[in-house]
Amino acid sequence: MSETGSRSAPMPPRLGSTLDELGALVDEALQEWTGALRLREAGTVVQVGEGVARIRGLARTRSEELLRFADGTLGIAFNLDEDEIGVVLLGQDDSLSAGSSVRRTGRVVDVPVGDELLGRVIDATGRPLDEKGPLRAQTRLPVERRAPAIMDRAPVAQPLQTGIKAVDALIPVGRGQRELIVGDRQTGKTAVAVDTLINQRDSDVIGIYCAIGQRGAAVAQVIQDLRSHRALGSCVVLYSSGDDPPGLQFVTPYAAFSIAEFFMEKGRDVVVVLDDLTRHARAYRELSLLLRRPPGREAYPGDIFYIHSRLLERATHLREDLGGGSITALPIVETEEQNISAYIPTNLISITDGQIYLSPELFRKGHLPAIDVGKSVSRVGGKAQLPAYRAVAGDLRLSYSQFEELETFSRFGTRLDEETRRRIERGRRVREILKQPQYALLKPTDQIVVLLALSEGLFDDVALDDISSRAAALREAAEDPLEAIRDRIESGEALSDEDRQALVEFARRVLQGEGSGAADGDA
Repeated sequence: MSETGSRSAPMPPRLGSTLDELGALVDEALQEWTGALRLREAGTVVQVGEGVARIRGLARTRSEELLRFADGTLGIAFNLDEDEIGVVLLGQDDSLSAGSSVRRTGRVVDVPVGDELLGRVIDATGRPLDEKGPLRAQTRLPVERRAPAIMDRAPVAQPLQTGIKAVDALIPVGRGQRELIVGDRQTGKTAVAVDTLINQRDSDVIGIYCAIGQRGAAVAQVIQDLRSHRALGSCVVLYSSGDDPPGLQFVTPYAAFSIAEFFMEKGRDVVVVLDDLTRHARAYRELSLLLRRPPGREAYPGDIFYIHSRLLERATHLREDLGGGSITALPIVETEEQNISAYIPTNLISITDGQIYLSPELFRKGHLPAIDVGKSVSRVGGKAQLPAYRAVAGDLRLSYSQFEELETFSRFGTRLDEETRRRIERGRRVREILKQPQYALLKPTDQIVVLLALSEGLFDDVALDDISSRAAALREAAEDPLEAIRDRIESGEALSDEDRQALVEFARRVLQGEGSGAADGDA
């Protein structure tokens, strides 16, 4: 027998590739068919009420998978017990009852992302709430995403200007930082956050306002403030009301961070306001107790610290080779009777990079914003501050804190020496300078020229009642003559001795009524 007769004829190349392609198509179709069968497995509602449901069946359900009930309501598989599944509802349960069917979707909860969301008001599932029509976003991201790795992060070095003197000068916030806003109710916490969002209107920073369990009237006021100050077009508003199911309130801040991460990964800077995490913790406590998870301190479940840490860890500044974008988190937490050592505030203080504390005493006295400089701190500090601030605000915080102690001591009627009296008078002028109405936001140079004049003692002879008007006159006079110095300050240059002297002489002439003129060296 010949050698060729002992072998089969080789398969033509074209036919072989065609069979391979056909086999791949069959495998793909089989996988889709098998997956479809798996997703068609039906479950049954055993119990429903108070924003949660218990179902049986769906043995292959995964943790945090999205489930769809017969009436279209969505829910999250939260508890995977041996005999049943605890589901957190994302919609009202009015039309659900025991015996209703439920099916798997094969995906987790996600939210639409993209530029199409700017200027819109939505909920955590992407449903529009502003009567502007459906969203046109083509991309969706899961609301739960892994925080960036440590090696993917860059140091926080670029400032996030809030336009508020007390913050920018004494408690600076950097892009990529997590700065907690804490205080009793009705002390102006939301006002500080909204002012920060408004101050980004002329910058490249995108704002996200996330309202958790808030009253509709309060959120409508925030939206109106953003719109009237031309800031809504660069913001996204996520809203869940106190009447919404606790499950929807729980996922809302995670959805806000997913939207922010889309922009961050494109190299953009984002600031996220979470208003507030006290209500978020209460919503999670409600869900956990309804699903019969073991309660811990103050009836909160043991993982309450974890749910907030995994949320806020997503705020960061990415390395330049990853786009260089950032997410700055401004979570708000409400205290009761100034008790910042309560369970939830303590947790959040330990997670964040500092806090802005608003005092009810200062608020009642009309010292707005009611920021308590002594109890506020930024752990990033001057690294996230324009260099020019360091030259004028370096000793201001310490001297102001000392003044508050001296003022308390002086109330006992003790005779004070001249030096102590001088410090108290200077401190009262610092407090007057730090007063600032809401929406009256200031550029860095306007803040620096006033603070420099204050530190040089140029306001020492001005009556307390005239401080605000004289400071406003100084800022107005500095609008045009200081243009060259303004450019150097806002570009991040340190304040040179020549520029410092020019600003001092300029402020002296204005405050002494000699007219503004041009600042020395401002050529």
